[in-house]
Amino acid sequence: MSGEASGAPPIRTVYTVEDIAKAVDDLANQLAPILDDTWVAVALLLGATPFAADLIRALARRNIHVRFDALWLESYRDARESSGRVVVRADLSRSVENRPVLILDEIFDSGRTLAYAKAHIRAKGAAKAISTALIVKPEAAGADRPDLWAFEAPNAFLVGYGMDDAGKWRGLPYIGALET
Repeated sequence: MSGEASGAPPIRTVYTVEDIAKAVDDLANQLAPILDDTWVAVALLLGATPFAADLIRALARRNIHVRFDALWLESYRDARESSGRVVVRADLSRSVENRPVLILDEIFDSGRTLAYAKAHIRAKGAAKAISTALIVKPEAAGADRPDLWAFEAPNAFLVGYGMDDAGKWRGLPYIGALET
């Protein structure tokens, strides 16, 4: 698929809608024996929104009804590289004290955001925190990786399914690499 007609850069499909659906279902199968209704799933905004929605629906189909919350962390703003500083734009809306927490992130690249989220959630008294990401990038090899993930992505700038370039392309139903 390409955005050339609109003057946008071409986008090469990396993971199709079907690839993503299967990966989310596989993650739900892996999480099902671990989770129960006492868990709180925390989506890291804004990017993890589609992934989180699909995953909690997949868990519900397995009769697992986690509580749901979100934590809006920002380190990229409109840049293509992390600023190196994580900022809380909006905090959790309910207590996670003495509860197990599942952190949901769409893409794990530098590891900074996920490390910050884990520390933040532990500081709020979570009983434990595990993490899952849809995608792990190759440059994250030395970082503390998520507990579970679906894809090892190519070293490219990815958009779609919640991932963006300066706020654009989040709504694509597939994941693509911007070819600039």
